Amino acid sequence: MEWLSEWLNKIDGFVWGWFTISLLVGTGLYLTARLLFVQVRHLGHALACVRGKYDQPEEAGDVTHFKALATALSATIGTGNIAGVATAIFFGGPGAIFWMWLTALVGMATKFASCSLAVKYRTIHADGSASGGPMYYLKTGLKNKRLGAFLGGAFAFFGVIASFGIGNMVQANEVVNGLGYLLPESLLSHGFSPWAGFEVSWMSLITGLALSLLAGVVILGGIKRIANVAGVIVPFMCAFYVAGAVTILVLHAGAIPDAFALIFKHAFTPHATAGGTLGTIIRYGVARGVFSNESGLGSAPIAHAAVKTNEPIREGVVAMLGPFIDTILICTLTALVILVTDAYGGEHNGGALTAHAFQKGLFGWGQYLVGFGLMFFAYSTMLGWSYYGDRCAEYLFGPKAIPIYRRLFVALITVGAIGGLKLIWLLADIFNALMAIPNLIGLILLSGVVFREMKAYEKRLKNGAFRRVDKT
Repeated sequence: MEWLSEWLNKIDGFVWGWFTISLLVGTGLYLTARLLFVQVRHLGHALACVRGKYDQPEEAGDVTHFKALATALSATIGTGNIAGVATAIFFGGPGAIFWMWLTALVGMATKFASCSLAVKYRTIHADGSASGGPMYYLKTGLKNKRLGAFLGGAFAFFGVIASFGIGNMVQANEVVNGLGYLLPESLLSHGFSPWAGFEVSWMSLITGLALSLLAGVVILGGIKRIANVAGVIVPFMCAFYVAGAVTILVLHAGAIPDAFALIFKHAFTPHATAGGTLGTIIRYGVARGVFSNESGLGSAPIAHAAVKTNEPIREGVVAMLGPFIDTILICTLTALVILVTDAYGGEHNGGALTAHAFQKGLFGWGQYLVGFGLMFFAYSTMLGWSYYGDRCAEYLFGPKAIPIYRRLFVALITVGAIGGLKLIWLLADIFNALMAIPNLIGLILLSGVVFREMKAYEKRLKNGAFRRVDKT
């Protein structure tokens, strides 16, 4: 199996190499310019939409703007905010955070375009439910129908595979890792060996079965139940984690200016931990930024396509808040905690580095907050990705595939919890990158459609064509 692991590592390094990173960032820059910095101009309108000012319950779709955003955030706010930021600093130095910010800013335009297209080209079923995402706007929107059908099918296939890996088994394993910060080692080490060379701890098995049950109750209920649960969990877990981070920053307020100075200084000047190259800083900053907010990968448009609205651009402006909340706010808090507590530069990496920083910052108890954060973040990510996968499965195999997919997804949660995920992680990472390529091609080719839709919407908005819903 070593040869397979080595081979997959090479493929992973290639698909997440400079070509994909340049395509992701380049598409974001192109859309930012063509859409006239939409992420800046319509930020206030986006907040108004999330608050429900423009909700129209009678319009087609399944969920409100807020719940669509919460569902998408449930899949993106996860281990990338805890472990991904720490990995970027460990390998790329503090300057990598600057490139994470840049990726998020241009990624807001990418999210705007992709989610606007997802609503425009979605399919509304006879029962009023919606299905949408890159596979639909690639197939329907592109003038070359053969190319569109090929790219749409490729995206859906890669999406199904990725959902079982990075959206399921990897996340279940992260919940078990989170328990490592909460429970004594003696409790975690007891287990059994079902076959030679493979050890299973009783705690990981029990955790996996419990997760399968807790996730299954939600997942088998479809998008409305997922959105309802995400609408509660996402704000709660964000507030829980942010409160801990802000507390540390208040206690270390004097070190915050120096932390920002480090980020900007080493954004273009290699830090000792960055291996002495500017390329390493940029690569890790951009890659972890994309891992955090998924801008350009095409997963979030699947959730946003379920929104109750007949206005594609309205959901596009809501969707662009995702990278802002996920990376600009939450990832920045994690980075600042690591820097102000002077936790980086040692042997700790990933989630262990963030836990070490919180432990130093919260009087020796902060690692428990990180443990709970990992568990909640990973659980919510599973919920969001289950919906992404079942929409991709429906696109490929029809509605009859949905219950089969959901049951298989729930069963694999336990498999992920008991470990042995090195190859699965590599496969998931590869297919996650492969999702981005057809999606980005479609966004570039369909950018003119987005621009025309945006100008028409802005004209109607300026003329007061939309009735605002009074929520007071």
